[in-house]
Amino acid sequence: MTAEGKRLRGTSNGVAQMARVRHGAGKVAVWLCLLLACAAWPAVGRAQGTGYETVRFKAAHLEGKTMAFNLILPRDYATTHRRFPVLYLLHGYTGNYTNWVKLTGIVRYAQAYEELIVMPDAANSWYVNNYANPKMQWENYIIDDLIPYVDSHYRTIASRSGRAIAGLSMGGYGALYLGLKYHKLFAAVASLSGVVASAELSRWDPAVWKMIGRDMPKMKKVLLEDFGPVGNPARKAEDPFRLIRRLTPQECPALFLAVGEADPFLHENREFVKLLAKLKIPYHYHEVPGGHEWSVWNEEIQPALRLQAPVIGAQ
Repeated sequence: MTAEGKRLRGTSNGVAQMARVRHGAGKVAVWLCLLLACAAWPAVGRAQGTGYETVRFKAAHLEGKTMAFNLILPRDYATTHRRFPVLYLLHGYTGNYTNWVKLTGIVRYAQAYEELIVMPDAANSWYVNNYANPKMQWENYIIDDLIPYVDSHYRTIASRSGRAIAGLSMGGYGALYLGLKYHKLFAAVASLSGVVASAELSRWDPAVWKMIGRDMPKMKKVLLEDFGPVGNPARKAEDPFRLIRRLTPQECPALFLAVGEADPFLHENREFVKLLAKLKIPYHYHEVPGGHEWSVWNEEIQPALRLQAPVIGAQ
């Protein structure tokens, strides 16, 4: 165990170390309740209305709906003519585009990097095209509406080499799903407490799924509306466990995953990392004290930024 509080780092050798970390599953009920309340957590490093701007645009793949995203620009954006890399930073279930700037120190952390950070709104979409309402194409909204809008309105490096994606919880799944499916668009992917098995319920810890069915019927309903019934063939194409098998180590974006040791989604993150090791896909992985909570995300977005910066040229 490392001196910095049971934090695990590394590539495939991190799997053997994982076995020495306590599972913390006894707190599943507590952390699932916190999951629904994530948008209301107290601020950590709250931005005082400075350092970012809110942008609104019409999303063609959401029937022309006006969508918002918060944007952090590099400090010297206005004084240079150069192009900059972009990080797309996704929110979690029950969250919105304001969460990252209100509940973490992202505005302050961003000052060390030469990149745009785009934090879009995506409701409780799980970042997939909606099964129940095909007109709500959330995946296409990110890939075909948001990214082209940002590239056409700002001086970005509009290629894989200058683009990364990251997210927390539902957004951690979204970052992995979009980052692996569209691996030719993203050079780096980070998942913080990602609900990695969202598309394949059989991969969930049975205790977690039982708790959701009993205490969180709305979340269960949303999952079925977003992904469709359990037998929906589209689920296979939305499963990071399947998507990663299609990539060679050379094709795969740089991967970073972090999760709290008392997080209810710890098991599926460990299983995903084991698969990465089996496939010999390079990765960085942290298990840290804490559960499914903002203190973990505020802490772990910092190594995510550090690890992604050299990959996309944001140093």
